[in-house]
Amino acid sequence: MTNELERLAVRLREFARARDWEQFHTPKNLAMALAGEVGELVAEFQWLTPAESADLDPRTLARVRSELGDVATYLVRLADVVGVDLVEAAHAKLDESDRRYDPDLYRGSARKAPPAAP
Repeated sequence: MTNELERLAVRLREFARARDWEQFHTPKNLAMALAGEVGELVAEFQWLTPAESADLDPRTLARVRSELGDVATYLVRLADVVGVDLVEAAHAKLDESDRRYDPDLYRGSARKAPPAAP
């Protein structure tokens, strides 16, 4: 994990420990909380046009920023609890996508690649 993500994970770990919340921070509970926060983030964009979503007014941007903070917090906490290095996992996923989506075949296309071979 990068230094900043590791610092955040440690701060979240200490935050939970100080409040005796570790008992509630099971992978299941954290994943469910993360899904709820993603839902709140999605709700901020739900009725916006594509143009509006690309140019948020200051009040909406403040709410989006807050929801992104919630999403990031739960994601980092979940990764810490299950022992996954988020940066490493993201790089591995990008490497896989790089193999699956040849730029010459997928440039400008939103179509999905066939499932990766096991």
